[in-house]
Amino acid sequence: MDKKEKDLNFIEIGARIRAERERLNLTREKLAEIIGLSPFYIGQIERGDRKMSVDTLVKISNSLHVSVDYILKGCKKSNEELDLQKEFHVLENSEENYNKALDEDIKELLNILQRCSKTEINLIKDMTKLIVPYLKNR
Repeated sequence: MDKKEKDLNFIEIGARIRAERERLNLTREKLAEIIGLSPFYIGQIERGDRKMSVDTLVKISNSLHVSVDYILKGCKKSNEELDLQKEFHVLENSEENYNKALDEDIKELLNILQRCSKTEINLIKDMTKLIVPYLKNR
């Protein structure tokens, strides 16, 4: 492996972080609040102007539901997908079992949401964006 392959491109790392943050419709302020940093610092990371600690990298990864590998090198697998692969590795037809269970969970959530107003749905969506990253750290 030559030196070029080993070097991290912090502009690309920042672009991936920004893209995932925007995909989740999170502002810099919301992401900063979730992980305990300033929005200015998040902006510096996203522009590639500033390097981050491993602790910050892991917090960002968990908050955006993507793997550290994806943030660093663009290898796309979410933390949830990685956890689920480990969890179902020993089961036969693990993908089929997972999809069935996921379908049932999604149906249950949809049934609940169908009884909510647009305002309630927006509140639930915002709360979910804030809660899920903390569940990853339990």
